[in-house]
Amino acid sequence: MHIRVLGTLHAETAGVSVVPSAAKPRQILALLALNSRHIVPVPDLMEEVWGANPPRSAPTTLQTYILQLRRRLRTALGESAGDDPRRLSDKDILATRHAGYQLEAAESDVDALDFERLTRAGHSAFETGDMAKASRLLTDALALWRGPALADLPHGKHLAIEVTRLEESRLGAMERRIAADLRLGRHREVLGELCALRGRYPLYENLHALLMIAFYQDGRSSDALIAFKRLRGILVEELGLEPSPRLDRLHQSILRGEDALSAWSDPAGAGETAAGIAG
Repeated sequence: MHIRVLGTLHAETAGVSVVPSAAKPRQILALLALNSRHIVPVPDLMEEVWGANPPRSAPTTLQTYILQLRRRLRTALGESAGDDPRRLSDKDILATRHAGYQLEAAESDVDALDFERLTRAGHSAFETGDMAKASRLLTDALALWRGPALADLPHGKHLAIEVTRLEESRLGAMERRIAADLRLGRHREVLGELCALRGRYPLYENLHALLMIAFYQDGRSSDALIAFKRLRGILVEELGLEPSPRLDRLHQSILRGEDALSAWSDPAGAGETAAGIAG
């Protein structure tokens, strides 16, 4: 199978779509895909579709949705392999397990799982100092995104958690990739991207810090200081907070004409604003 959730939901087997038209079976397929090769308990599937108080008919209706998904898989497999006895069956791919169901899709066949694999490798490369490899891996990971995760589906409790997790991972991957590029001297290449991200995430301090560093490395100290002043104004107005001590240290290093990238990377501030979001 090939399943894409980093954007609109898309799933196919041997080039044939297996995505149902109705919303609830699509939610079930998405949740199974995000937990590929792990059992998703029946109560979780019902809660995703019907909330905390599912109707009495929910177990039977859920079985109907699973049968619909298997029927679509069977059709796709039949069209691709004819009567070949070696081909997988729909029950091999969407298996019934104790108290739940399990989708048997490889990590590389689900874009969200592939994104997580590449992101882990990218973060590991960054932490060992291989910035070129980190940038390459994280760029490949981010290229898998085609828009907001599961943009065309309603999100119940479980999908909402998964989507939030994925979006946070995406933001972290963007931040790390830009940080790697700055260490590689690619400040001019990332300036436009950082200006756009500043508008999209106005309270995310780490991105503002990276923008300040990019301006400073480009010889635009005044723009770096203006970026700090702009962020401070937003934080004070929106949250009644001053910038974090770590960001203030970056600001002071720019005022003194010191190495801004080293100041931001100083382990002395590593524990502060760990999430990078003020408040």
